[in-house]
Formats: sequence, structure tokens, C-alpha cells
Amino acid sequence: MTVLMGLDVRLRLARLYMCTDLRERQGDFIEFVSACLNGGVDVIQIRQPGLTERQELAALEKLRELSFPFEGLVVVNDSPTVARAFQADVLHLRPGGIAPKQARPSLHQWGLIGQGARTPKQIDAALADPDVDYLTVGPVYPTPDFPDASGGTDLVRYAATVAPPGDIESRPWFAGGGVSEDNLEEVLAAGARRIAVIRALAESTDPQATAERLANRLRRAWNEDPAMQDYLAKAFRGPQRKRGGRR
Repeated sequence: MTVLMGLDVRLRLARLYMCTDLRERQGDFIEFVSACLNGGVDVIQIRQPGLTERQELAALEKLRELSFPFEGLVVVNDSPTVARAFQADVLHLRPGGIAPKQARPSLHQWGLIGQGARTPKQIDAALADPDVDYLTVGPVYPTPDFPDASGGTDLVRYAATVAPPGDIESRPWFAGGGVSEDNLEEVLAAGARRIAVIRALAESTDPQATAERLANRLRRAWNEDPAMQDYLAKAFRGPQRKRGGRR
């Protein structure tokens, strides 16, 4: 468990979320993660099928070490068992998998749970769940894992309608799935103020520079949006929502 700025505040201030594998083919996991953190990534999740628990825990410990100076959030992917062993601050659950309420006991009392949402119905369900602290919304565009994705920016617009990013009472959400520098303006215009990326950084020849451009564009979107400026002021006051619907 890390104790720096409160986890709730760090989540609310996060804009750029990255998923990565262990970069075994490239052999540059530490260098790649360091570059992305230096470029402005706020949240990092390891997602690689087939990892043993020992491999995953070793990688997560390295992420924790690298992220600490940046107050970055390290996310465990869809495994309460790994989250418990890691004393995780954040656990992300795939849609249709284990229920957040079932996963909650694997975290410490300040731990955060994210929920993937691929449809408006899943967005609604996640927002209604008191154990969900944030959402990832998408895929917005087709990806290798979801070549037939059809959510598009309509899904982003729906999320922005039911969970306005500038409303401090709303759950934070990240638009992801095929999001890149090439389509970021479209995603922002649809209402997103946070994004989750994989290939935009994984396939970049200069991940630090790419992360800097993405982070700077998101920062500018917040600065240009009066609702986000009000949100920032309120975010530093601490948690606005308590689990179980209590204020």
C-alpha cells in the first residue's frame, strides 16, 4: 500500500491511463514504463494473459517502485488473489466477471475498484454499483482484441451524459480502445476528459514524447473547460462519495 496524496484524489486528478504487457519481445519494460511516467502517464495496468502469479507480482512491485515518485496509480488486472498478495491500491475488473462487491475484501480499506464497461447498459450498472470507484469505457474504436467494436464516440457521449466529467459527484471514467493521437480530438469533442491507451504508447518510437503530447492535450482540455476547473478545486477537498451511497 502506498500513502502519498490520497488515493481518491489521485484518481480524480488522473487523465492518462496506460495498459501494458511486460515487453518481453522488446526487452525494455523498465525503460518503457519510466519513459511513459516521465511523459505524464498517471495510471498503469499490467495486462498480459498467461502470467504466473509470481511473474505478475514481481512486475507490479517494479511498477510500484517506478511510479512512487510520480504518485502514479498501479492497477492489478482482474485478480483479487493478486490484489490481496500485492496489497494493491487499485483493482480493475473486466465486464461480466467477478462482482466488485465480491472483490472488495481483497483490498485495503482505501483501495479502489475499476470496472470495464463496453455498452450503455454496462455503464449504467457500474455507475449504480457503490463498490465501483471508476470506469473504463470502450472500446471506442476497433482493436486487435475487439475488431468488431462499434461503440464509437456515441458510447463516449453516453458516458459524458450520465457521468459528466466536470461533476464531482460523478465517477471518473476513461475512454479507451483504439484511442490515439490521431483520434483524440474526436474523443474529447464527444465529452471525454480522461483516456486509456495501449498501442498509442506501446507502438510509439518515442513513448515519452507521445505520452507528453497526450498528457498536454488532456491538460489543455481541462484548462479550457470551466467545469473541469471547478472540478479540480473540489477534487482537492477529498472524497466526495462514500461507498454504500452515504455522503
